[in-house]
Formats: sequence, C-alpha cells, structure tokens
Amino acid sequence: MHLKDSVALVTGAAQGIGRAFAQALLEKGCKVALLDLNEEVGKASKDALDKQFDAQRTIFVHCDVSNEEQLKDAFKKAVQHFGKLDIVVNNAGVNNEKNWEVTVQINLISVIRGTYIGLDYMKTENGGSGGVIVNISSLAGLIPVSQQPVYSASKHGVVGFTRSIAMTSTAGKYGVRINAICPAFVNTPILQSIDNEENMGQYSVYKEEIKDLMKLYGILDPPIIAEGLIKILEDDTLNGQVMKITTKQGIHFHEYAPLLSQSQKP
Repeated sequence: MHLKDSVALVTGAAQGIGRAFAQALLEKGCKVALLDLNEEVGKASKDALDKQFDAQRTIFVHCDVSNEEQLKDAFKKAVQHFGKLDIVVNNAGVNNEKNWEVTVQINLISVIRGTYIGLDYMKTENGGSGGVIVNISSLAGLIPVSQQPVYSASKHGVVGFTRSIAMTSTAGKYGVRINAICPAFVNTPILQSIDNEENMGQYSVYKEEIKDLMKLYGILDPPIIAEGLIKILEDDTLNGQVMKITTKQGIHFHEYAPLLSQSQKP
C-alpha cells in the first residue's frame, strides 16, 4: 500500500502504542482519526501532533470501543471528515483480570466489531477501495500466561479471529488484507497496571513473577511496534500473518504449519 494520503483510523490512539501508531502514520503522509476513551489525553495528543503536522490531517473522536453505537459513530465521523477509509488499526486494549468481562469486551469483542465495521466501509463488494486492517494482539496471544489467563485468552482470540477473517477476505475477494501484531512487553500504561489489585484481582499476588518475566523478555518501546505496523501496511503480500516483536529477535513472523487444502483432507 502507498501510504501517502491514505486515511487511517486507530483505536486507543491517545497514548502508548496507539499514539506511536498515529505518529508513524502521519510521518508517512497519512490522515489519521484518533479514537480514545480518555478525552483529555486524546485532545492533548492531537494538540501535540498538530504542532508537527497539518492540523487538518487528524481528528480526535471520543469513543468507548466497547459501546457498539459509539464505535459505529466514530467510524462514520472519520469517513465523513476524510471522505474515505483505507486503514483500520484495532489497538485499544486493557488488562483487567478482576472484572474479566471488561477484558474480553474490549480486547476481543471490540476488535471483532472494529474489523467488521472496517470491512463494511472498505471491501470492494460494498463499493470500497480495499485496504488493510491490523489487529493488535500480544505475545500472550501465542503462549499461556498463568498470571493473566483472561488477558491471554482475549489475545489468543484476536489471533484466531484475524487469521480466519483474513482467509474469508481472500475467499470473498474483499480487497482487504488483515493481519495481527503480537508484541512482547511494551512500555505502556497497561504494563503499569500489573501493580494494581483492581486490575489483577486474585492474580495480584503474582506481580513479582510478572516483573521477573519482564526482565527475561525485556521491555519494548512503542516506536518499534509502529515500525512493525508500517511494514505490514506497505507489504502487499502480507495477509493473515502474525507479526511478533521481541527485544531479542525484533520484528519477525510467527510460523505455522501449512494448512491442509481441500484435496489433502484426511
């Protein structure tokens, strides 16, 4: 994809990885709709970006991604403002093992919904011009995490959904590539939430073990995750791929055994 003048929508864009995504997309010449629940931080992020880029290239939309109508309305506002939609980055996420339904709602259900809404606007059979959807999972979506079972489950769901809907997109000739990014530990507010009992619930007693895992895996900075996003967007051969980003191996892709074709089925 040629990124200059493309229109991107990023959820959870006010800070952390989402903020780095917005920065990287703008540097590539995109126009960006920044969606976030935190209105104060979201507006501050837009103001900061406006000092670097033309203010007309961004809009901030206050949005609770777990609210179906708010999410649909945010997409509508972005398309009405910029006239089209080329890129969707379903990035918003939380860590909440105590109120685990919230984690499933935001980390998985909202990603599924954001993907479907994006497809409604972008797929060629609806008159769209195609595009790219990138769903943000985690390394916890590829391996078990005993101290965060629901977070891990939600992120596994993102990987499974992304790989499956990418196959659907190919079969249906939607013209939309769909991929996932699975970073290891990243220096974001979510990382800091492991210290809070209201986030970790019964698993707060294991926070020191999680910190030991951070020392083992290392902690990434958001810009390298944004580098991975740009790679996915610009490489038109990538669809249904799961990008992993770690301190030791950098940006690389998860390898799966080849899927059986219809003729190879046992």
